[in-house]
Amino acid sequence: MSIQKLLTKKSLGILMHPTCIPGGRVCGTFGQGAKEWIKKLHNHGIEYWQFLPLTPTDSTGSPYSSPSSFALNPWFLDIDFLIEKDFIFISNKDQLGPTNQNINHFDFDVADNLAEKIGHLLLQGWSSQSEERKLDFDKWISKNSWVEDYATFIVIREEFNKLPWWQWPKEFKVKNDMFLKSWIEKKSDEILIKKLIQWHLDEQWRVLKNFANSFNIKLIGDLPFYVSRDSADVWSNKSLFSIFKNGDLIFQSGVPPDYFSSTGQLWGTPTYFWSKHKWTNFDWWRKRFKRQFELVDLLRFDHFRGLAGYWRVNGNSKSAINGKWINSPGRALLNKLKKDFGDDHLPIIAEDLGVITPDVEKLRKNFRLPGMKILQFAFDGNKDNPYLPKNFDGENWVVYTGTHDNSTSISWWESLDNNSKMRIKEEYKFSDNPSWSLIEIGMKTNANLFITPIQDILSLDDSSRLNRPGTTKNNWKWKLNRSLEEIEDNIRIFSELGNNCGRIRK
Repeated sequence: MSIQKLLTKKSLGILMHPTCIPGGRVCGTFGQGAKEWIKKLHNHGIEYWQFLPLTPTDSTGSPYSSPSSFALNPWFLDIDFLIEKDFIFISNKDQLGPTNQNINHFDFDVADNLAEKIGHLLLQGWSSQSEERKLDFDKWISKNSWVEDYATFIVIREEFNKLPWWQWPKEFKVKNDMFLKSWIEKKSDEILIKKLIQWHLDEQWRVLKNFANSFNIKLIGDLPFYVSRDSADVWSNKSLFSIFKNGDLIFQSGVPPDYFSSTGQLWGTPTYFWSKHKWTNFDWWRKRFKRQFELVDLLRFDHFRGLAGYWRVNGNSKSAINGKWINSPGRALLNKLKKDFGDDHLPIIAEDLGVITPDVEKLRKNFRLPGMKILQFAFDGNKDNPYLPKNFDGENWVVYTGTHDNSTSISWWESLDNNSKMRIKEEYKFSDNPSWSLIEIGMKTNANLFITPIQDILSLDDSSRLNRPGTTKNNWKWKLNRSLEEIEDNIRIFSELGNNCGRIRK
């Protein structure tokens, strides 16, 4: 479905990652809790559900630094569905370990342990499955070529105590296929577990997506521009990335010094060898987007500016100061995607935050992609601030109070100095609840789509924040510690306000 068919009228959405949804044993899953969430959105005329990347996370819990661009996070497995459909056989779910349904943070290790137990149960039950099911599994594997490398990568990493691939023994590090063939045969059960988990995740998500679409709920996913150095993507496609075979970086990504950082930001992910991508007709990128377009209706493309040009820093640099801008073949790639997608309008939201140069804006406008506006960035007193609603050019925008990387609106307001608060109150008539005031401002903009994180609808402070950029501890762990019924009134008020602003589906 093209973006032209989606963002044609004013509408509303809520940002909440599946892990945050109540109902799972440890965190939210692709199960009944997610279906109840979809029904709740539908009942209140809210058309869009946005979430973070659905991929597995790194050791800090970040889905933006995943071991795979194609896989889904095993935490999302719905155990009840697997039991109901006789994929696993278990007499007592207490054998799966503790639950933590009524606290507002979950433990990654507990989530990992649960996924591991489910994997072993799937293997135990596999021999009892029908030939039809086994054939469906084989067909899915043959259609998803990424699964083989991903499953092998994860099993090798577990074999070597989760060390990054460049610290593995040489034959594994360089991906010697002749050597690996016999090793893979010895590890066939472990590799089968990884494949079965991905097959079930894929099927459960497709059921959920069809369920959402039957209720006219559109799903907005998220795709990072760069991929993790320690990923199956890089390990199995080294020639596409600025990395030596031994894992050393030739060039790395980042952004140059700016107002916020005198040394810039060094991200440590390999940049792309764009010449190789062009030579292969962008095959890897096209497969990556094809996978995403199968999973979601719309895709937020993180760091969209990287398609116009990227900041390239030497692999051994310790800061981002001495880098340089390099042009990217974004136009050629987007044209290929249009042909693959069979539509002149790509279902992509361009994350165009930060210092955006004219070439980035030109690329976005040429492909008619909506950009993003963050209201928390709007009120610095600068009348030309591009995030001020009165400065929005046209309707082709997605407006947010804040994103997963921002403070909640309550804590954002508390962080402002008194003079700023007075100025904003005088101009925008802020109420006693700044979260709802910001929501109302967003509702009244001319942008086609307004989205707010669930934390702002619930007027929560930064103790419920999902991520603090630049830190690696205690992020990505928050989840709702109340049932969806308990937050019904908040969603209803959000919907009623949206209705008053002409944003609710009739």
